[in-house]
Amino acid sequence: MIERLLTFESGSFDPFENLAIEQHLLKTQSSGCCLLYLWQNQNTVVIGKNQNPYSECRVALLEAEGGHLARRLSGGGAVFHDLGNLNFTFLVPTADYDLAKQQRVLLTACQSFGIPAELSGRNDLLADGRKFSGNAFYHNGPHSYHHGTLLVDVDGEKLARYLTPSRAKLAAKGVASVRSRVVNLLELCPTLTIDGLKKALVAAFEQVYGLPSAPRRFTEADDKRVQELREIYQSPAWRLGKRFDCTFRCEDRFSWGSVEIELTLAEGRVQRAVVYSDDMDFAFPPALEQALTGCPLNGVDLAQALTSVPHGADILTLLQQQEM
Repeated sequence: MIERLLTFESGSFDPFENLAIEQHLLKTQSSGCCLLYLWQNQNTVVIGKNQNPYSECRVALLEAEGGHLARRLSGGGAVFHDLGNLNFTFLVPTADYDLAKQQRVLLTACQSFGIPAELSGRNDLLADGRKFSGNAFYHNGPHSYHHGTLLVDVDGEKLARYLTPSRAKLAAKGVASVRSRVVNLLELCPTLTIDGLKKALVAAFEQVYGLPSAPRRFTEADDKRVQELREIYQSPAWRLGKRFDCTFRCEDRFSWGSVEIELTLAEGRVQRAVVYSDDMDFAFPPALEQALTGCPLNGVDLAQALTSVPHGADILTLLQQQEM
């Protein structure tokens, strides 16, 4: 049961530091407490834990123009952050995780400005039929978070220039481009500011939970741990992921998300597997990689290996359609 509310606002625009703060807050969160973390990144593309950066983003162009590529812990798709975007994270014990309640905070805050905000599916918020917030989720034992974006006045040209969603993803959403399916809240409420939205979120947080909030204070020990985590988030190994010379590759998009499979094949078996996906279940790609590695390339063995893997039937159909 939530008995205490805390808030934390980052003063940094560094994506690696902000993601490190998020992870540190997650690990140090106490029972019975929900914390609302507000943060902003400058000129950054943030990809989901299991995505291929080179499929989702024009990495070289982004970095040549002074931008940053970052990878988060949660699943889901790639997003663009600049100072016209406000990020939020609800950090809460898994036992008290309540997605509907957390989303109600967001809707209440936006509606307080007269914005006709509504929930679409599990992880998008819409206004005027267009998306202004994408949400993602992370659960690790007793610790959970729900985070996302709130587009206030994001540079749409950069968003479209850096992000490279697949044609299949766009076709599935029935739209022609990234820019055509998003809306800045400033367009719907010309007086809206980032600071005003922050205050509205804190007010809605207290209103929905029926409790007052207090700021979370960092100690020197907190700062030290954040800097240690920042080094991990900034490292090429984390940001760019694993790459190797594969002998087989396939991809497709399903109702649950997209998947890319890269395999090294030898002597009729899978020697190595790498799986990329924007599925909201961040544990799916590692499970599929483990199931495929060492598996003989025949229908019977593949079917057996994929029995206990999420979306196993879809993956089996995809592999059987290939000439391997």
